[in-house]
Amino acid sequence: MDFQAVADGIAAMTCVVSVEDLGEGKYGKICIETGNKAYIDSIENPAPGTAMLTDKFVPGAEYTTYLSRDLNFEDYCYKAAVQGKCLHSYARPDRIPVWFNMTFLPLSQRDGNICYCTYTMEINYEASAERMSNISGELASAVLETGLKLRGTTDYRKAMQDVIIDIREICGAEHCCILLMDQNKHTCSVLCEAFSEDTLLKPMGEYLDDGFYDIAASWEETVIAGSNCLIAKNEQDMEVVRERNRIWHDSITSAGGRNIVLFPLRSQGQLLGYIWAINFNADDSVRIKEALELTTFILGSEIGGYLLIDRLKELSSRDMLTGVMNRNEMNNLVDRLDRGEEGNDIPITVIFTDLNGLKTVNDRYGHGAGDTLLKNAASALLEIFDEKSVFRAGGDEFAIIEQGTTEEEMNKKIDALRKASQKYDKVVFAIGGHMEKQGSDIRTALRLADEKMYIDKRHYYEMHPEERRVASKDGFNC
Repeated sequence: MDFQAVADGIAAMTCVVSVEDLGEGKYGKICIETGNKAYIDSIENPAPGTAMLTDKFVPGAEYTTYLSRDLNFEDYCYKAAVQGKCLHSYARPDRIPVWFNMTFLPLSQRDGNICYCTYTMEINYEASAERMSNISGELASAVLETGLKLRGTTDYRKAMQDVIIDIREICGAEHCCILLMDQNKHTCSVLCEAFSEDTLLKPMGEYLDDGFYDIAASWEETVIAGSNCLIAKNEQDMEVVRERNRIWHDSITSAGGRNIVLFPLRSQGQLLGYIWAINFNADDSVRIKEALELTTFILGSEIGGYLLIDRLKELSSRDMLTGVMNRNEMNNLVDRLDRGEEGNDIPITVIFTDLNGLKTVNDRYGHGAGDTLLKNAASALLEIFDEKSVFRAGGDEFAIIEQGTTEEEMNKKIDALRKASQKYDKVVFAIGGHMEKQGSDIRTALRLADEKMYIDKRHYYEMHPEERRVASKDGFNC
């Protein structure tokens, strides 16, 4: 067969690929035998942003001469050349900022164990909705259902749980999970996950220790390695994972994983996390890739919007300096308690704290030192109390509002706070606490806790007369 004539007979960028068939689903070398002028120009005179590893085309060279090893490209070449399948894919590799419309067609030529296919590609600088939607009716229905479940839901996490169950079924996997990554805090969290009934795999929460973020952060460079996803179907593919990222490979296999599909989730170019399926139906890898490419495109947008709203909500409820809840959030909680909307039959405890000597620190060392003192005070409070119960009431004053705490427990926590504050330089609290039997008496608890705090503060200045003058200038009546 005249491979050059085959390639030249197609107007779009086309090459002829050879695949070494090793039998039993394994393959050896994958080479680019020849290409038409448009394809060779894509290597030697690349469009902006599409440069390969070399700008010289060499007939018969392994494809890794031109681009990093890509298990997805290899799988499509193998299925087309060896198994005689006609395949199509539309994807954006992470290594290149363009979308590729790709078609793989089998050729009848076979030289011993060497099989052939054509690879034709079209480059789009913007995603084409028409190309992305060019999938089977069954997959289109599944993807549409995913979008409908997420749109307009009032319970986002429940909707995501339903989605991940659907994705697991599409993949025929034992375990499917969406893992979110916070690049600022260097932490990971599970958004949702689903298991098959007979699986022995454990929930991801059991693996999310302090070191797991580093493992997840390594996936983008060492695992996906320039493709838009990772699909490791068998031992041969998993060996590639082991070569690139042994720690992650060992964590998968030690947990009982035999294969894995891994897709990044992005929104406006920002990495949000990953979705994966473990022990999936390897015979259905092309269909799974096709489904997840479009589903993750939708999920990235939806999750990005959800995280943005969640972040804006957090910003509106947090004190930016100390990280504890702000006065506005405290007022909202007090109003709900006052109206009997939150656990009216549950005891309510209020603890007021005020930093002694903040003005002295500001006067002597500047406001930067005062800010550090406030941050340290917040850290001491968060050692004892849940972050959702600690509020910066204003200035150097913090309030703790807890439900269901007994008076004995309150006093123990106050003692624990005094001990915790000793770890931090110059952090000395004036503290007052009070408990009422029902939440609707919150305003009484606030008033009495505040009065007790000022009694404690007066006692402090009686014991430290050298700070009375500064405190008087700061508005405290000594």
